[in-house]
Amino acid sequence: MSGPEVLPALLEHRPDVAVLDVRMPPGFRDEGLRAALAARQEIPGLPVLVLSQYVEETYAAELLGGSAGGVGYLLKDRVGRVDEFLDALERVAEGGTALDPEVVTELLARRRDDPLDSLTPREREVLQLMAEGRDDGTIASQLVVSDRAVSKHIGNVFVKLGLPPSDSGHRRVLAVLAYVNRG
Repeated sequence: MSGPEVLPALLEHRPDVAVLDVRMPPGFRDEGLRAALAARQEIPGLPVLVLSQYVEETYAAELLGGSAGGVGYLLKDRVGRVDEFLDALERVAEGGTALDPEVVTELLARRRDDPLDSLTPREREVLQLMAEGRDDGTIASQLVVSDRAVSKHIGNVFVKLGLPPSDSGHRRVLAVLAYVNRG
């Protein structure tokens, strides 16, 4: 299937989640990404997981920039790690986010002179795991800290990124998007 054929197919079949390669025929540039963005405009909330061979910050930022969930950006080598891939696919299908750890590292590293600079190393680790779509319990387990400590770090991240308490429940996603959208 080529990039231009993707949108009509998605509109016709309305899948639970779309998995697309960034680079598709005919040009093998960004046809898959363009199709994913167009599909999310035509089918708001359509979960889309995009695969790429390399960390392409612009593509990741563009995909994440206009949405609050149901998106993922993984490097293709994650597909070979079936459990990780299926976990990411499930999170995206449920309206969450899934970002490859290398993508998160690149996005965090490129940002300078912004509120991310005020985060402690531990807060940055917590934000990175949040960006990967991990829940508090998984973050606590991975960092070998208490759930309470994770909650405190997440609260600090929200404050430092200027994300006030709200009823929307999307502050986790907004925290990730805050650094993706600032340049």
